[in-house]
Amino acid sequence: MGHQVAGVLLAAGEGRRLGTPKALIELGGRRLVDRGVDLLRDGGAAPVFVVMGAVRADVPGAATVHNPDWPAGMASSLAAGLGALPDECAAAVIALVDQPLVGAGAVQRLIAAYLAGAEIAVATYQGEARNPVLLARRHWAGVLAAAVGDEGARSYLRAHPDLVTGVECADTGSPEDVDTADDLARVSGLLAR
Repeated sequence: MGHQVAGVLLAAGEGRRLGTPKALIELGGRRLVDRGVDLLRDGGAAPVFVVMGAVRADVPGAATVHNPDWPAGMASSLAAGLGALPDECAAAVIALVDQPLVGAGAVQRLIAAYLAGAEIAVATYQGEARNPVLLARRHWAGVLAAAVGDEGARSYLRAHPDLVTGVECADTGSPEDVDTADDLARVSGLLAR
C-alpha cells in the first residue's frame, strides 16, 4: 500500500454564469460529474471522491463528499476532498468538473510521473500549466494553507516551482473550461467531432 493515488473531482460550484450547477449539466448525454469520474478512474486513480456543494447527487463509481462551505470557493472544496481521502492514499489527482475535454491520458501521465518520483505533477498544454494536478500527500497541508477563495493549488505551486513537474498533455485532450452557455455549445461541438 502507500502508493495509492486517489482522484478528487471538484464539482461543488453553482455555475453562476451558466445559471445551473455544472456537475449536472449534460454533455453528449452524460453529466459532467460522471464524465469527470470516468476521467479519473480511466486514468488509474482510485478511490475517486467527488466534492459536491450547490447540489447533491449520487455519482456511480465514486464517493461523494459534501462541502457545506462551497460558496467560499474552490479552496474549501479542495480541503474537503483531500480531507476525506483514506490514509493509504499517498497522492491525489485533482480534476475540475468543468473541464470535460481533459483526457484520461493526462491522468495516466501524472500518475506515471509520480511513480517515477515527481512530488507535484501538473498537466501542461503547449507548455501552459493547467489541470489536472497531482499532489503527493506531504504537500497537502501546504497547498491548503496557501489556498484561498477560488485559488486552489495555484499559489502553492507558484511558490515552489522547484517541486513542480510539468507533464505535456496537449495530445490527450483539452483543458477548456465550461463557464458559459457559449462554452458549453463549443465544447459540445468539439465532442461531436
